[in-house]
Amino acid sequence: MLSAEEQLHIISSGAAQIVPEAALLEKLKRGIPLNIKLGVDPTAPDIHLGHAVPLRKLRQFQDLGHEVTLIIGDGTALIGDPSGRNSTRPQLTPEQIKANAQTYVDQAFKVLDPKKTTLRYNSEWLMELDMEGLLKLTANFTVARILERDDFHNRYTSGQSISLHEFLYPVMQAYDSVVIKADVELGGTDQLFNLLAGRELMEKMGMEPQVCLTLPLLEGTDGEKKMSKSYGNYIGLTDEPADMFGKVMSIPDELMVKYYRLASTADVTEIDEIEAGLAADSLHPNKVKRALARNIVAAYYDEVAANQAEAAFDKVFKQHEIPEDIPTFEADLTPNEEGTVYLAKIINDAGLAQSAGEARRLIDGGGVKINGEAVAAKSYNVDPALLHDAVVQVGKRKFVKLV
Repeated sequence: MLSAEEQLHIISSGAAQIVPEAALLEKLKRGIPLNIKLGVDPTAPDIHLGHAVPLRKLRQFQDLGHEVTLIIGDGTALIGDPSGRNSTRPQLTPEQIKANAQTYVDQAFKVLDPKKTTLRYNSEWLMELDMEGLLKLTANFTVARILERDDFHNRYTSGQSISLHEFLYPVMQAYDSVVIKADVELGGTDQLFNLLAGRELMEKMGMEPQVCLTLPLLEGTDGEKKMSKSYGNYIGLTDEPADMFGKVMSIPDELMVKYYRLASTADVTEIDEIEAGLAADSLHPNKVKRALARNIVAAYYDEVAANQAEAAFDKVFKQHEIPEDIPTFEADLTPNEEGTVYLAKIINDAGLAQSAGEARRLIDGGGVKINGEAVAAKSYNVDPALLHDAVVQVGKRKFVKLV
C-alpha cells in the first residue's frame, strides 16, 4: 500500500484546494479506508467530461483503497444549488429529478467502481426532517454567515431577490455530510462555501470534520469558457468514439496537461513526466494529444474503439477522405414553389446542428460541405438534385449520407 505522502501526491494532482491539507494527511496516515463524499443534483440528464472531473478524482480514491459515497441530491434538487447564480433556479418536478438521476447514475458508473461505491439519495433523510429537526439544524447557522457566500452577498447588495428556501441549500448539503460521516468531500471551486459549511456543522455536532477538496472547472474545446452544452464546447460521455477523439484533438495544446490531470486515467507519475517533457520540448505536442484522446476514448469505450477512432480521424484529417460507416438520413427532398429545399432544416433534422438557425450560421461560416464542396454563404435553399445520395459534412467531424 502506498504511504500517506504518496497518496497525498496523487490526490492533490489537479486539485485546486485541500482544506486543510494537514488534516487529510493525518487521516491517510491512519491506514484505514476513508469515506469520500460527492453530492450531485440531477438537474440535467446528460453529463460531459467537465461533470466527470470529480468522478475521476473519486476513482483515484477508490484505486487507493478508499470508499466512496455518491449522494444523488433528489432532496436538495428541489431547492436548486444557488452557487454561481444571480437568480433563483427554476424548481424541478420529482419526476424530472428521478429521470435525470437514473441517467446520471448510469453514466457515473462508466467512471466509478460500483463495488467500492455506496449510492445514496438524500431525500432519505431530508424528507424525514420534521419542524423540530429543521429548526435544530438551521440554528447552527447565522444569516450573516450565509450571506458571506459571494453569490448571496452580491445578490443582496445589488437588491436582487433571494428566496428564503435558497438559504437552506448549504445547510442541507452540510447535513448530508453529517448523516454519512464523510471524511472528505469533493466539489468544484464554486462549491467551497458549501463544503466548508459541512465541515463547520460536523464540528458543532461533535464529529471529526471533513476535509474539503475542490477541483477547478474544465475549459471546453474552445479553450476559453467552462465546458457546457449551452456553449457547444463540450465532450459528452456518450459521444461516439470518433467524435470524442476528434473533440479532444481540437483542444488547445496548453490545456493538454490539465485534461490529463482532470479527465484521463493516466497515472500521476506519467502525467508529471508528460508535463516535464512538454516544458522541455522533448515531447511532440501532437503525439501527446493523440495519446490523451486515445486514453479518454478507451476510458468510456475500450482500446479497440480508441484505435478505430484515431484511424477515422486520420482518414478525415490526414488523408482527407470521407470516413466509412457514416450514418444515413432519409431526407424529405420535396421541392417548394421555387423548386428548392431548405438546406438548413435538413441539417437540423439530420442532427448535424441544434437548430436551423445554427445551421444557417454554419453555412455562412463555410462550415458545411456537400460531397466535399463548401456551400456558399447565404445558400440556405438548394436544388434537391444536389442532395440526392449526397454526403453532407458539418464542421470537421460530422457527416451524414442523405438517402
